[in-house]
Amino acid sequence: MRKPATQAVMNALVKKGGEARFVGGCVRDALIGQQGGDNIDIATSIAPNRVIMLLEAAGLKAIPTGLQHGTVTAIVADETFEITTLRRDVDTDGRHATVQFTEDWSIDASRRDFTINAMYCDINGTLYDPLKGAGDLKSGVVRFVGNAETRIQEDTLRILRFFRFYAYFGKGPPDPKALDACGAAASKL
Repeated sequence: MRKPATQAVMNALVKKGGEARFVGGCVRDALIGQQGGDNIDIATSIAPNRVIMLLEAAGLKAIPTGLQHGTVTAIVADETFEITTLRRDVDTDGRHATVQFTEDWSIDASRRDFTINAMYCDINGTLYDPLKGAGDLKSGVVRFVGNAETRIQEDTLRILRFFRFYAYFGKGPPDPKALDACGAAASKL
């Protein structure tokens, strides 16, 4: 998160008073001292079209990869950054959602899959953890945000994600509510 390319993207977003935070896997991995994955995810209260404008004004490449979901990809020095506007799910078909943009970080956190993926960190390193994901990560608990059945109904692939994250981060027996919800919906995969 401290690399010059990463800082260039964050600075472009916050320079004119916008708010942007790292989110998900890069925050989770940083907390446990692991090297990050393929790209860095950034959440922002800035509308997607303005994100594009701010990136381009800073001389950065912006690709409108999923504007209907609020996602813009920034490419800097061969690194990719997925920047997604805060959102709430209005409707879902079990895999994709119709979304409405918001400026409320807690609403955005409440629509995410697991507590360990619903943590944010600003450019200064301040952790925002509205759903206590850091405690779950430390304890090795992979827990769905809110109701496990609801999270799986929104996106059935979360069943696979649960087991993948549990295999990597889990300690002790899996969360029984999560396990029951996954079993009940397994035929939908």
